[in-house]
Amino acid sequence: MNRKLRVLVAKLGLDAHDRGAKVVARAYRDAGFEVIYTGIYQRPEAVAEAAIQEDVDVVAISSLAGAHLTLIPQLIHLLKDQGADDMLVLAGGVIPEEDISALLAEGVAGVFGPGSDLDEIIRFTREHAAAK
Repeated sequence: MNRKLRVLVAKLGLDAHDRGAKVVARAYRDAGFEVIYTGIYQRPEAVAEAAIQEDVDVVAISSLAGAHLTLIPQLIHLLKDQGADDMLVLAGGVIPEEDISALLAEGVAGVFGPGSDLDEIIRFTREHAAAK
């Protein structure tokens, strides 16, 4: 891929804890990605719209508020409904181990919990975005 990958980092729902999302956004930027950060308190509709308008390759969702099994699938369905199902969707934050398989079944490509290695997130994103 000759162009920079574009990644949108978002916080869905009533989740104001954005330190991790900002760390990941900075890691993406430092690795040469173009990064769009939507800020906190985003609705799935707004994130889907921003992802489509910004023509991103990757949507990285940070979730610490426990609504990941509702909000992330809503986002994925909105992207699919608008023909943007070629975007790689990643999830990170405090997501219980028992919820990961449900998110993967909905179309999330990877789930990264607290303490995940930033280089691993970057590597995973590059490999899987190129495959899309």
